[in-house]
Amino acid sequence: MKAVDRISDFTNDRARQRFHTAYDEALARLWPEPPTPIPLRTSYGEAVAYRTGRADGTPIVLLPGAGGSALTWYQYVERLGRHHPVIALDPVGEPGRARQTRPIADAHDAATALAETLEALGQQRVHLVGMSYGGWTALRHELEHPGRAASLTLLDPGGLGRVGARFWAWLIAGGLAGLTPRPVRRRLAGPVRNATLRDDELMPLLPLTMAFRRRLPVPAALTDEELGRIATPTLILLGEHSVLYPAPTVAERLARVMPHAQVRIVPGASHDLPVHSPALVADGIEAFLPA
Repeated sequence: MKAVDRISDFTNDRARQRFHTAYDEALARLWPEPPTPIPLRTSYGEAVAYRTGRADGTPIVLLPGAGGSALTWYQYVERLGRHHPVIALDPVGEPGRARQTRPIADAHDAATALAETLEALGQQRVHLVGMSYGGWTALRHELEHPGRAASLTLLDPGGLGRVGARFWAWLIAGGLAGLTPRPVRRRLAGPVRNATLRDDELMPLLPLTMAFRRRLPVPAALTDEELGRIATPTLILLGEHSVLYPAPTVAERLARVMPHAQVRIVPGASHDLPVHSPALVADGIEAFLPA
C-alpha cells in the first residue's frame, strides 16, 4: 500500500469544505467563547487546538474518540474550564481541522504524534482526558513518555481488550441509525445503546463525516506488564454495557495490575459513556483532578 493510501483525509475538497463549514458553525454556537483554532505542527501533519477556561494552572487536554474532534467535548469545556485551562484537540488523523501528511502506522506513531502535539503546545505537564481511541492514545503516550502527563482520565478506553465483532456491529448499527429521520434516530438510541443518537448537535455532522477516510491503527490490547508500568495517577470510567469488553472483568483485571488506579463502572452506559452520562463524567473528572 502506498503511503498516500495510509493518510486520513476527506474524499475530495468539496467534502472537506462542507464538513468544515458545518463544523465551524457548530463550534461557534456551542463553545463558551469564540473558538480560535491554534495550528500545531508535527512530523505527521498539523493538529489543531482550541483553548478555553482559566489562564493559569495545569491544562486539561481533551482527546476525542475515533472519528471525533474537539467538538465532541462541547458539553464539558465550560464546566472543566471553571478551575483549569482546557485545550480540546483535533488530532492528526481525525476529522476536524487537522491535516495528516504522514502515515501513523502503529502504537509508537500514535504516541509520538500526541507527544509532538503537546510539545507544539509548549506544555510541560498536562492532564490527559481521552475517550475510547483517545484513551488508548493516552495510555500509549504514557508508556513511551512516562510522567509527561500529570494525570490520565480514560473514558471506556481502547487498549484494555481485543476489539471484537460486538464493537463493529455496534458501530455499524449506530451509523445506520444515524442516517434515519430525527424522530426515528432518537427512538433507536435505546435499543442500539448509543445516546449519541439523541445528540442533535453532533448528529448533523455524521453524514458529512462519512466522507472522511480514517487511516489510523486499530488499538492493540495492552499487556498486564504494560498496564502495571503506568504509575501516573489514573481514573478509568467504564460503561456498564461497554461493547469493547465485559466491564466487570476488565475492572477486576485493572484492580490486580493497576492497584493505584481508580476504576469505576458507570451504570447504564455503553461505549457512549461521555454522551450518556456527561454530568457524572464531569463530576468524576473534577473530583479526581486537583483544583
